[in-house]
Parts: sequence; structure tokens; C-alpha cells
Amino acid sequence: MDIQRETIRHALAALAYRTQKALRGCDEKFPDFAPGNGARTPRELVRHMSGVIGYARTFFIGGVFQAEPLREFSQEVERFHETVRDLAAHLHAGTPLKEITLNQLLQGPVSDAITHAGQLAMLRRLAGQPIVSENFIFAEISPDLLGSDQPLPAAPNSVWLGKVIHGAWRLHKFLRKI
Repeated sequence: MDIQRETIRHALAALAYRTQKALRGCDEKFPDFAPGNGARTPRELVRHMSGVIGYARTFFIGGVFQAEPLREFSQEVERFHETVRDLAAHLHAGTPLKEITLNQLLQGPVSDAITHAGQLAMLRRLAGQPIVSENFIFAEISPDLLGSDQPLPAAPNSVWLGKVIHGAWRLHKFLRKI
């Protein structure tokens, strides 16, 4: 396999990892959190991300990809990961790309989906459910790990964790007084 395809496969693995990091441990209200001003909810973002990656896949297999709304958020998340796995499989197998270049695949749909993974992380913070920051250089990211069963952070930010733990302890003490 050529280096360009391998690099895009790794970008897809980073996308899977970062998306799952943004979703791991969210409460049941998070999928429908609406930040306002017409911004997509997490549920809508994940469906859109599936659509973007599914669209990218059409440049290998043809046709049209339409990500219809699914009933459960967990189904949306699994469809997203399955679509990422399928796109990565076409890259790995050397399936010929039609109408666009590998650079266009990366700069268009793959980069778009990565942007939305960052939006999911931001929405967690806005919803009052921030995620622990980490040094992604040390994350266990692999093109063989594209599902929702992503590894836990390898290098979480200990200063951030300390603030979260301290804040939780202060809240616990406050609630005990009530």
C-alpha cells in the first residue's frame, strides 16, 4: 500500500479515536444537547459525519450515500464507525479512486469529519460534561482500531485531572452541607 493511503487510514483512525473520546461517558441527554444559533446537536453531528465519510466512500464504490436518522444514538455512533471502517478497508485494499485524488479525499471529507469530532468535544464542555485533555501524540491510534471500542487515553493531562477531582470534591462537600 502506498504511503498516501496509509496516511489517510491513520487519519481515519485518529478520527475514530477522537470521536469516541468526545462521546465516551456522556450522559443520556448529551445526544440532543442544543447549543443554540442553529448549531447541530451531537446526534446530528454524528449522523452528518457518517454522511461525509459515506460520501467519501462513493468515490471508491460509486452510488449515493444517505445517512437517514436512526432511532438510537448508539446506532448512529455504530454506523459512523462502520462507515469509517469500510472507507479504510477500501484504502487498504487499493480500491481505485474515481473522480478525485487522494489529496482531495483528505482535504475534503476526511478533514471535514475531523473538524466535527472537535465540535463534539466542544459541545461536551458547553453541556457541562468536559472531557479530559490528553497528549494525542501518545494515544493508541491504529488503523486496526476503528470501532467504538477505542483505548482509554494513554497520556491524560494530570493538571486538568487534578482540577476536575478537586472541583468534584468541593461540590461533594457543598452538597453534604445541604
